[in-house]
Parts: sequence; C-alpha cells; structure tokens
Amino acid sequence: MTYELKIDVSPVYELIDSFMLYVTRKWISNLDIGPDWIRDIDGRIPPQQVSALRQAAEWPFTDYDVLYVWAYRRRPASKVLQFLDELETQSLEECFEQTAPLFPDFTIHECERIKRDYPPLLRLWYEQYFRHAEQKLLPLLIEDASEKKLLESKMGSAALIEYASGGVVIEDIPDLQTVVLLPTIHNRPINMYCFYNTLMIIQYPVDVPSDNEDEPPTVLLRLTKALSDPTRLRLLRYAADDPKTLWELQSVLGQTSDIMMHHLLMLRVAGLLRVHLGSEGEGNERYSVRPDGASDLQMFLESYIRL
Repeated sequence: MTYELKIDVSPVYELIDSFMLYVTRKWISNLDIGPDWIRDIDGRIPPQQVSALRQAAEWPFTDYDVLYVWAYRRRPASKVLQFLDELETQSLEECFEQTAPLFPDFTIHECERIKRDYPPLLRLWYEQYFRHAEQKLLPLLIEDASEKKLLESKMGSAALIEYASGGVVIEDIPDLQTVVLLPTIHNRPINMYCFYNTLMIIQYPVDVPSDNEDEPPTVLLRLTKALSDPTRLRLLRYAADDPKTLWELQSVLGQTSDIMMHHLLMLRVAGLLRVHLGSEGEGNERYSVRPDGASDLQMFLESYIRL
C-alpha cells in the first residue's frame, strides 16, 4: 500500500479543535484540559456570547469533518482570520466542487449551511478565546511538526504514524492516496482520525512540558491510571496475541459497548493499545497490544523515582 504522508501544522486546525471541544463537550472528562477549562472560559466570556457559541452544540458532529477538509485545503501559511475571510468570500459552487469528491453523500445544501453558519461563530471564538491562546500554542505545534518531519526519513511513513499517534496502524485501504498528520494540543491525549474517500487526517497529541519536576509526568499518570483497572488488564491479556474487534472484546469480557469503548480509550491514550484501521472504515477497527507501552511504563517510572 502506497500513500503520500504529509505533516501539516496550522492554527486553523487548533481553532476548530478548541471550538469543537468547547461547544460539544465531547471527551472533555478524558482530556488533559478537563472540565475546568470549560468552566474557566464560561466565567470569562459574556453570557450572551456563550449562548451564541453554544447554539452549535445542536448541529451535526460530522460538520467538523468538513471543516477539517476546508482547513486542509487552505492557502499555505494562512492565519485564522485569513482562512475565515477566504472561506466567506469563496463561492458556494467552488467550495462544493472542492469538497464533494471526498464525501460520498455530501450535498450543496449541507455545504451552504456549514459555510454560512460556522465562520461567524469561529470568528467569535477567535476573539473571545483563541487569539489569547494562539501565541503560546503555535510554537509548540511547529516544533513538534518539524521533529516529525525529520523522523520520517529515518522511520518511514507507517512507523512514524504509529509512533506519533501512539498506536494508529493503517492497513489495507486500497483507495487511500494521502495521510495527513496534524499535531494538536487541545485534544491531548486523544488521537482523532477522519476517513474520506482518498484522504485520511490523523490528529496526534503534543504534550505540554511541565515546569515542576517534582510532579509525576503526565505520560506516567496515564499509564498507571490505565493499568489500575482489572478489566483493562484482562483486555490487554486477551489482545496480546492478535488484533481483536470490539465485538470480540465485548464477548470475552462481558461488557457493554459503551463501557468497552471507555476502557479502550483509556488504554489507547496511555499508548498501550494499537488501533488497526483497514478498508472497512470507521467502526470496524481492531485492537492489539502495543509492546512499546510496557517499555514506556518502565522508562517513565524509573526516571521519575530516580532508579
């Protein structure tokens, strides 16, 4: 399988990420920023602006797949306001023609709705929150993307994707032409991936360094938390031999799909599980143990306790 790997970085992606998380509250209890981030922003933004932003909570979550494609199609090195200006001035027909080939059932009416409704709210979000965070975050994203580009020549595309994402493995996807790796901070420690007809976008987390060396590193806390549950330990034992589907894991461990997805998320963000993505697309992933995870646990534990 051959595909082109691109490593992209832009404040536009982080703008969309942060807006999505604030509006939808999706995964917020599993993210490093946590619910306190929401409460802090709610306390700083005028109530009428909060209400305006929160109206997007009722809109389809799949809208963000479209927004990420538009961010990917942006002019190189474009800034947030430049991106929004260009999106607003671009004709509906041109916008639809650039987007529709990646979405099998995308309609011009959906394109019109997303193009009309999101830019004003993204501008509001930029003014009220993101412009204050951008200067701190962007250097970290640029630095990490540069490191990954240097590693690509040494590791190869498949190994770099798994390393950067902490376990995403791309298998046989015949029509796949381009994989885009995006560093992200707001979403940490979760990996997000979006399938399109010929394109896959994978967002991988970039950890923010701690100023306090006495505090346990975040990676170590994720590992020990993930391993503290007996069900998750049994899951790792069962998935150690070969990749297992969600249904297979549910059957053996006797858990509902919602509970199982929670356990899988905890193990994935800790870097203990691989997720295998094949031609079946989202919802048909398989999971296997990531051997590097056990090595990471030993390394971070020994480093922290100074063995």
